Amino acid sequence: MTDLQEELKQFTGGTEHWYRHHMNRKVTYTDGVKYLAEKAGAYWLVDDICAAYQIDTEVRSVPFQVWKLEVNQDDHTAVLRLEDGNDNLVKSYDITFTDFPLTEIILWFTDNTLLLPCEY
Repeated sequence: MTDLQEELKQFTGGTEHWYRHHMNRKVTYTDGVKYLAEKAGAYWLVDDICAAYQIDTEVRSVPFQVWKLEVNQDDHTAVLRLEDGNDNLVKSYDITFTDFPLTEIILWFTDNTLLLPCEY
């Protein structure tokens, strides 16, 4: 397990601060997501989930969104999948390059808030 995975475990049972997304002002994210974005250089992931993909009516119609990023460390490609919380795939996005340091991360999006599952 990486240091970042261990560090993310400290974010449990909610958040102390809410951060308003700069492109989609209706959306907030938590301390844990902010920490992940800073440590992993992954504000692009937050932007994609909170702004770019939320304009899609099919995405927006899913009230509880489970976002799974799976990274192939060998060729630095990734797949970002959106599920509905019942393991049903809604959308899948191919990412042609990423330097994201983890092989996988799961984020939840509900009530216009992006959070780590452990913060729910």
